[in-house]
Amino acid sequence: MKQKTTNTVAMIFAAIIILAMIIVVVVGLCIPDRAETIQGEVETTDYRVSSKVPGRVLEIRVQEGDYVHKGDTLVILEAPDVAAKYDQASALVEAAQALDEKARNGAQKEQIAAAFEMWQKAKAGLEVAEKSYNRVVNLYSKGVISAQKHDEAKAQYDAMVATEKAAKSQYDMAVNGARYEDKKAANAKVKQAQGAVSEVNSYISETILLAMEDGEVTEIFPELGELVGSGAPIMNVAMTGRVFFTFNVREDYLPGINVGTELEAYMPAFDKTVKVRISRIKNVGDFAVWKATKATEGYDLKMFEVRALPVEGADLKDVRSGMSAIIKK
Repeated sequence: MKQKTTNTVAMIFAAIIILAMIIVVVVGLCIPDRAETIQGEVETTDYRVSSKVPGRVLEIRVQEGDYVHKGDTLVILEAPDVAAKYDQASALVEAAQALDEKARNGAQKEQIAAAFEMWQKAKAGLEVAEKSYNRVVNLYSKGVISAQKHDEAKAQYDAMVATEKAAKSQYDMAVNGARYEDKKAANAKVKQAQGAVSEVNSYISETILLAMEDGEVTEIFPELGELVGSGAPIMNVAMTGRVFFTFNVREDYLPGINVGTELEAYMPAFDKTVKVRISRIKNVGDFAVWKATKATEGYDLKMFEVRALPVEGADLKDVRSGMSAIIKK
């Protein structure tokens, strides 16, 4: 009898334990699976140093981990092709300037003097032709000479008039120099050649690569002496002064997190808290992992990227990209 009572008590006790386990499981399924904290990481705005022209790495003046300031020389490239193009462009400028000076200065003094003498010669011939023609006209009016002789004298006189005008025009042209249009065209040629020099100078400036902003050199890609192509990245610089935080947040955690909301982010690396402001909430795309909810609910939840910027005055001098950051709701 006593044995039977003991077995009954044991069965009741086991039933109570099983019932308690069932209650715990049911309650666990019903309670939303919300974490108290959301973990993210620190990121920095980076820029890559590259050149518009291909060249060989002649000198690398920094190392990975160095902090550089805006305007510091980072890399020097060797580009002999660009130097050759500069010589060609400089020669074109000299040739264009010579033509421009020729157009502005006009003819040489000797050419002007020669044109003047030809004009004086034509004037003298015209005077002789005019006198001869007047005599012929006088004789023709008296019937001494034939009409043929009169016509010949008239033709010779007209020819000398035209010759004198042509000689005068040649002299005026020598004095005045080139036409306005020719001067303008010559000046345009100079500007075109100078533009080519400016273009080559811009390429030459690309062989000396400078830091665009303050930051830390995180990666250097080529080795000394390597050939790099146009636009190829040479090094990466992290602008440590431009820090932001990113968190991948499941959509059921988003209530209470809005653009403009200020939260506190705990950074384990320094054991300190930084105040941040939510600046963007973005759908990370269909490629992101979907999170399954309870099997009884029958739907999945999407992940969103939440970006936050530090509030002005936050001390982030030693913060590095990739450090953990935790926010609490």
